[in-house]
Amino acid sequence: MEDFAPPVAFHFSVSFTGSAPKVDDTAFQEVGGLETRIETTPLQEGGENRFQHQLPEKVTHANLTLKRALTGTSSGLVTWCKSCLEGGFGTAIVPKDLVVSLLDEEANPVATWSVGNAFPVKWTVAGFDAMKNELALETVELAYLTLERKL
Repeated sequence: MEDFAPPVAFHFSVSFTGSAPKVDDTAFQEVGGLETRIETTPLQEGGENRFQHQLPEKVTHANLTLKRALTGTSSGLVTWCKSCLEGGFGTAIVPKDLVVSLLDEEANPVATWSVGNAFPVKWTVAGFDAMKNELALETVELAYLTLERKL
């Protein structure tokens, strides 16, 4: 067995691909939602009381969440979110592919996930509180079609 050091969860990168608008501001505080599961339907077999069969139905994914400090309107991510979420139903939603990489101490990827056909479905600004000394945060949730672990 090869030597494997468990990676740290705080050193990661996110990169977007796809057509305009270009999203190149990809420094995030937190990434979550790298989740794939198969939904099942239980089937009770007559006369069998020890278990239920679980029949696979479809693959589903959690929304991908990207959290960071609030940025200006010149941000590529903000431009893309605005066009998708504020453009109304007459505006085309342009999905993007992205890659999330967990990095080692030399910034080399040790695990990589490819997310296909993602688009924003929710954009949240955290609450403001005059009693706290914190950055204003925004969270973008992306729905997506495919998730593949590459490394």
